[in-house]
Amino acid sequence: MINYIKSENYRLFRKKGLHITSLICLLLIIFSAATLYYFGQHEPNFPYATSLFFYSNVIGSSILILIIAFLFNLALTGKDMSLIKQSISFGISRNTIFWSKLILTLSYFLVICVVGLLLMIGLGENLFVKEEQSVSNFLIASFNMLPIVLSGFFMIHAMKMMKAGEVYIIIMLLFFFVFSGDLLRLILRPISGLDELYQYAPSTQFNENLMSFMDQSTQFEFRYWITGIVISVICLLIGARKFAKQYID
Repeated sequence: MINYIKSENYRLFRKKGLHITSLICLLLIIFSAATLYYFGQHEPNFPYATSLFFYSNVIGSSILILIIAFLFNLALTGKDMSLIKQSISFGISRNTIFWSKLILTLSYFLVICVVGLLLMIGLGENLFVKEEQSVSNFLIASFNMLPIVLSGFFMIHAMKMMKAGEVYIIIMLLFFFVFSGDLLRLILRPISGLDELYQYAPSTQFNENLMSFMDQSTQFEFRYWITGIVISVICLLIGARKFAKQYID
C-alpha cells in the first residue's frame, strides 16, 4: 500500500489543477479581506469591516467548501480512474486503491483548509475591528463544521469510486447539505416523535452553526459530530463494498 500511495502522491503533486485550485482558494480569502478593508477605510458608515463578518464568510460558505472538496477529490478520481484496471493487473488490491486515493486527496484538502484558516485569522486580526472572542468562536464554529464537511468529502469519494456522474454528485450534495433539513421538517412535521429529526440534517446544522456564530453564542455541538460520523461511515462502507465488486472496464 505504501508504494501505491507514493506513486499516487507523485502523480497528485504534479497535477496543475490541484495547485491552481489551492491558489484560487487562498486568493479568494485575500480578495475578500482586501475588499472589506477597502470599503471600511473609504466608507465611514460601512458596517462589515469587522473580523466577525469576515469569519462568517467561511462559516456560511459550506456548499462552496464542499465544491472545493469535490475538486480536490477529482484530482485522483477523475481521468485517473482509467488507470485503475492497469493497477489491478499489477496486483494492487481494490481496497488499497480505494483507501489510498481517499487518504491522499483528503490530506491535501485538509492542509489547504488549515492554511486558509490561519490566513483568515491573520488577516482578520490585523485588518479589521476586533470583536471579543471572535477568534475562539470562529475556531469552535469551524470545528463544528468539520465532521459534516468530511462526511461530504467521503460521500464524494465513494460516489466517484462507484463511477457516479459529476452532475449526479452535485445534486446529491445539494440535497443533503442544502435542502435536507427543510425537506425533513416538512415531511416529518405531522409525525410525533420524528418531527425534531430535521435538527440532525446537515443543512440544518450548517445554518444553526452560522446563526450561533453571528450571535456570538458558539459552543461545541456533539450533534454535528453524530451526523457527520453516521454519514461518513455509511458512505465509506457502501463505497468500499461497491468498488470491491465493481466491473472495471
